[in-house]
Amino acid sequence: MVSVRPMSQKIAVGVVYVAALFMTIMDSTIVNVALPTIGREFQVRLDAVDSVSIGFLVSLAIFIPASGWVGDRFGGRRVLLTAIAIFTVASALCGASTSLGELVGFRILQGVGGGMMTPVGMAMLYRTFPPEERVRAASILVVPTAFAPALGPVIGGLFVTDLSWRWVFYVNVPIGVLALLFGLTFLEPFGVEHPGRFDVPGFVLAAVGLGLVMYGVSEGPLKGWGSLLIVATCVLGAVLLAVLVAVERRMRQPIIDLKLLRDRLFRSCTAVMVLGSIPFIGALFLVALFYQDGLGLSALQSGLSTFPEAIGIMLGAQLITRVLYPVFGPRRIMVGGLLVLAGALALMSLVGASTNLWWMRLLIFFTGVGMSGVFVPSQAAGFATITLAATARASTMFNGFRYLGGAIGVAVLTTILAAVGPVHLVGGHPVSNLVAYHTAFLAAAGIAVLGAVVSLTVSDYEARATMVRRAKRSQAEAGEPSLRVADDQVA
Repeated sequence: MVSVRPMSQKIAVGVVYVAALFMTIMDSTIVNVALPTIGREFQVRLDAVDSVSIGFLVSLAIFIPASGWVGDRFGGRRVLLTAIAIFTVASALCGASTSLGELVGFRILQGVGGGMMTPVGMAMLYRTFPPEERVRAASILVVPTAFAPALGPVIGGLFVTDLSWRWVFYVNVPIGVLALLFGLTFLEPFGVEHPGRFDVPGFVLAAVGLGLVMYGVSEGPLKGWGSLLIVATCVLGAVLLAVLVAVERRMRQPIIDLKLLRDRLFRSCTAVMVLGSIPFIGALFLVALFYQDGLGLSALQSGLSTFPEAIGIMLGAQLITRVLYPVFGPRRIMVGGLLVLAGALALMSLVGASTNLWWMRLLIFFTGVGMSGVFVPSQAAGFATITLAATARASTMFNGFRYLGGAIGVAVLTTILAAVGPVHLVGGHPVSNLVAYHTAFLAAAGIAVLGAVVSLTVSDYEARATMVRRAKRSQAEAGEPSLRVADDQVA
């Protein structure tokens, strides 16, 4: 029998979680490229095939609330690996679908796995890395967050053009299988917590409320915000979430622990992540339309011209984790990052049909640099004052808000684009109306500025445990006492 040498759990958890997060994020972008082809193959209208994306997003929203309790009750390792297995099998089934109904059903199953993977994996990561190493953990999360949205359209375009739309789902299978085998071999069991009885009323209210809101926000730009279905969905979802707040405040062990929002640092970092995700995710979606419908690029050219965003995030994250974060703390970096993001988005409103495309690629690069100033500090500092016992519930809330922020961003910018009109008539011929895209870019920049203002509420003093220089971190890992930043260094 071959024995396997134990591996550092920081490495093991990091590898498995990065693979899981990469699949989840890429899946939401790569599929969009294939939707027109799927519609033609199954002979359905584009507004009907959109249910392939909506089903996945709604399923995520439904199952994220339960992930914290399930992870604590059955153990992080078991739940994370089960979620990866569900997501991988569902991906294979999506690729083998013979009808739109089958595909939507298997996408919902994918959402079950995806909704469990992200919060449970993040909770495991933050339980593995102590506060003084959280910035290192946050830099790990940047890898899938940066590359997955950028690679999705590129790989999706190649698959749809040269192979088949089915490969946008099959691509998850080898990644999932390798992550599963690696996790089974090297991940150690995480201690099972005692989260109490499952909060059935809280789960039902959260799942249905978030599901309805996610559906309404995602479909609103397509069906029209005045549609009776969209209005009813959003209003009912909001009412159920309001009831959820009232119910959960009275529960001894709620599935959505609203008391966590009393923690100022967690509350502020979560708000900044949402206000960063709205313009960033919305702009990535808008840029793809701008390239293809506005400037006439192919899907592959569009994907390649969006890729500088990933390079910007990776370079920015390295600069922040190695140099800036221990010196300046999260607040200044968040403010600066969001202002850089706002500036890049605002300058996109000046790009016209005759503008050299490299200017747009440079601005995309700086959106990545700016967003690295949100991703790294918010995830490094956000959990600094959260107890280990509450980490799973905090991760559930953090990720739920993050996904909702991304969906809102796409909805808001798409609505602005439709309101201004992406096409107008010139000499009786339809021509792309770049003013519509410019207006949406300026709106995204305004939301980023709002995020910078909210970033001022982040306390560097409360996050001081995470502000440890690399040399001191190495000493701590070698077994010496952890050296923290002195209080007088924190503004």
